[in-house]
Amino acid sequence: MRAERRRKAWKGLITGALAGLAGSFAMSQFHALLPKIEEPSPEKGEDSTVKAASAIAQDIFHCELTPRQKEIAGPAVHYAFGAAMGALYGTAVELAQPACTGWGMPFGAAVWLGAHVITVPALGLSEPVTESSPASEAAEFAAHLVYGTVTEGLRSLVRARLG
Repeated sequence: MRAERRRKAWKGLITGALAGLAGSFAMSQFHALLPKIEEPSPEKGEDSTVKAASAIAQDIFHCELTPRQKEIAGPAVHYAFGAAMGALYGTAVELAQPACTGWGMPFGAAVWLGAHVITVPALGLSEPVTESSPASEAAEFAAHLVYGTVTEGLRSLVRARLG
């Protein structure tokens, strides 16, 4: 029984990671479709994913990223984080079925709250959400719901195919 549970957890981890990657892509496409609600001010500086990539490059590799490397590293951080959250979600669903209720929207809302609202500002990678307009935060929340829904939809589809 323990081996079967472990096998299910691995299937959940892998399908969740792949689905999280797809969910991150869908979230990026959703952002691209939205009109620019507010122009980024020069004080805000770089995107939080670029700041995270720069911090990783400095702390681990002891180097500064070039502007071209930042163009690549920012999205790479976004997709890696989305895949990691999807992997955790996929594993959680295998171990506790109720985790997948709500078509992935509670998962997307949890990622929005845990990452966008709490962790990223706490790490100094972005301004607190109180500094953004309500319309901008509503769009960000909706984008995370898209992420959660696409992640759950693809995860459940692939997982059903795996048996």
